Amino acid sequence: MSHYDIFIGEMVGTALLLLLGGGVVAGVVLKRSKSHGAGWVAISFGWGLAVLTGAYLATGVSGAHLNPAVTLGLAIAGTTPWGDVPLYMASQLLGALIGATLVWLTYMGQFKAHLTDPEILAAQPSVEGLVDQKTAPKAGPVLGIFSTGPEIRHTAQNLLTEIIATFVLVIAILTQGLNNEGNGLGTLGALIVALVVVGIGLSLGGPTGYAINPARDLGPRIVHALLPLPNKGGSDWTYAWIPVVGPLLGGAAAAGFFNWALK
Repeated sequence: MSHYDIFIGEMVGTALLLLLGGGVVAGVVLKRSKSHGAGWVAISFGWGLAVLTGAYLATGVSGAHLNPAVTLGLAIAGTTPWGDVPLYMASQLLGALIGATLVWLTYMGQFKAHLTDPEILAAQPSVEGLVDQKTAPKAGPVLGIFSTGPEIRHTAQNLLTEIIATFVLVIAILTQGLNNEGNGLGTLGALIVALVVVGIGLSLGGPTGYAINPARDLGPRIVHALLPLPNKGGSDWTYAWIPVVGPLLGGAAAAGFFNWALK
């Protein structure tokens, strides 16, 4: 595939992934949304369907990595040229930025209503006008729509959770080639990966919100920091390295295990 194919496939596929994935979280979180309060099961299935949609779009164009941790794992496993890795990752990050921006545009009225709601303001103090920004909340009231955060802030546990969850994702992707006499599962693979993502969300997503994708977390966090949202609070940059480093370590570990034990 050409560099253009990689760029277009990964950018558009990841943008669609973030639009639908971030969109389901926005629908659940924002008070003036019809799906407000639908809960964690809706979020887990929404993200799985987001992966399914983005992967089906990009599979025939770029291979549908849609995730720097997947790209790294495939490179270590020897199925993606190392020279293509920077282009894959940059395209995925750009797509994540675009997708998160589209979520904001789709729910623009709900964001405004939510962030000016007296109950929300009472629960989350505004950081506007603060002289000492260190006193600002680490995570604003809508940051969870854009990126992940821990329920219990413990660096080692949070990092390990992301490593384990991403290991499950990447090993599932790599071992698809062991089925059907080594020929892979074709277009059925996107459905299987989507179901794996649902399973990860339901089983392993509780501690950190299961980023399992550096672009999925970093790109929208940047968008949150830049958007002109009133009373949006902090973007929690002190935590931001964990959903980047953890998935990369998990993807590398899965590829290493695959090369050693299963290839």
